[in-house]
Amino acid sequence: MARHNLGTVVSFEVTRNLTKRRFWISTLIVPVIFGIVIALVVLSNTATDKSVNSQKNAKFTFSYSDASGYIDPAIVASFGGTPAADPTAAIADVKSGALDAYFAYPADPTKQTTKVYGVDEGIFQNGKYSSVATALLVASAETKIGDAKLSTLAQGSVPVESTTYKDGVEAGGIGGVIPPLLFLAIFYIVILLLGNQMLTSTLEEKEDRVSEMILTTLNPTTLVVGKVISLFIVGIVQMIVFTLPIIIGYVFFRTALSLPEFDLSSLNINPWQMVVGALLLAGGFTLFTGTLVAVGAIMPTAKEAGQVFGIMMALIFVPFYAVTLVVSDPHAFIVQLFTYFPYSAPVTAMLRNGFGSLSPLEATIVIVEQFALGIIVLRLAVRLFRYGSIEYSKKVSLKTAFARS
Repeated sequence: MARHNLGTVVSFEVTRNLTKRRFWISTLIVPVIFGIVIALVVLSNTATDKSVNSQKNAKFTFSYSDASGYIDPAIVASFGGTPAADPTAAIADVKSGALDAYFAYPADPTKQTTKVYGVDEGIFQNGKYSSVATALLVASAETKIGDAKLSTLAQGSVPVESTTYKDGVEAGGIGGVIPPLLFLAIFYIVILLLGNQMLTSTLEEKEDRVSEMILTTLNPTTLVVGKVISLFIVGIVQMIVFTLPIIIGYVFFRTALSLPEFDLSSLNINPWQMVVGALLLAGGFTLFTGTLVAVGAIMPTAKEAGQVFGIMMALIFVPFYAVTLVVSDPHAFIVQLFTYFPYSAPVTAMLRNGFGSLSPLEATIVIVEQFALGIIVLRLAVRLFRYGSIEYSKKVSLKTAFARS
C-alpha cells in the first residue's frame, strides 16, 4: 500500500507540474531566447565575415608614404597602390575625391600609429581602408622575413602542449578539472531551477486548504518523499530542455558562433573524483531539498517562505567569494569553515574535489555530513508538515511540533 501511495504521489506531482502552462513558459523561455540569440549571432557573423572579406579584397585607388622602409613596393603595386610624392598633396586629393585613400606609415609601426585617410563611404565600408593598410604591412613583413615558418613563429601562432606531474604521475590539467566540476554545474542548475518548487511543494496544499484532507489517506513521509522524487524528475526534464539548444548550437553552428572545438579525448576522468562528485551532489541535493521542504512546512504563505529562500540561495554562492583562496590555499581557515559548514559544504567540497585538493578523509566527512543532515532534515520536514498542515495563518511552532508525540 505504501509503495502504491508513493507511486501515486510521484505520478500526480510530475503530471501536475508538467501539465502547467506556466511551467513550460518558464522552462522554454530560456532555450527560446538562446535560440534567437544563436540565430542573430550566426546571421551577424556571416554578414561580418562577408564584409571583412570584401574589405580585404576591396579595389580602390590609394597612395602611400613609408618612413619605416618595411613596405614592399611590389606588393603595393599588386594591390593597385602608388607611392605618394607629397603627403600633403595626397591628403588634399583624398579630400577632393580625386584619390580614394592615402596611407602614411610611420618610422616604427609597432609603437607609432599608421595614419589612414579615405573618402567616406559609410561607417560599414570605411573599414576597408585600415584593413588594406594592415594587410600591406603584414604581407611586406612576411616578405622581409623570407620564410613562411619564421613568419608564423613571429606571429606566435604555434601549437604548444604542456604536461605536468603530481606525485610522479601525469596530472590531468584542465582536462582533469572539467569532469568533476560538472557535478557542481548540475548542482547549481538543479537548485536554481527547482529551489522555488521545493519551497512551495508543501505550501500549495496548505494554501489550498486541502493538506489535512490529504493526510487522512496518506502518510506524511510518503507524501514528502514522493514530492522530493517528483522534483528530481521534473528537474531532469528542465535540464534536458535547457541543454538541447546548447548542444544544437555547438553541433550545427559551432563555426558561425566562433565556439572552440572541444576534444573529448583531452578529458582525464579520475574515477575517485567522479564518485566523490556524484555523492556530494546527491548529499547536497538531499540536504537542500529537505531544508526547503521543511521551511515550506513551517511558513503559512509562499511570500513569507520566499524570504528564507533568498538566504538559502545566498549560502550556495558564498564560497565563490573565496574561490581564489579555495584554489590556492585549500587549508586556509575560511576554506575549511566553508568545507564543513553544511550549507556551503557541497559547493566548496565540489570545487576542491575538482581541483584535486579534497583529501579522501575530508571527502568522507563531508559526504557523511550531507547525507546524515539531509535525512535528519527530511524527517524534520515530515514532522513539521504533519503538525503544520492546518496552520494557515501563522508559522508552525517548533516547540509545539516536537512536544507532541
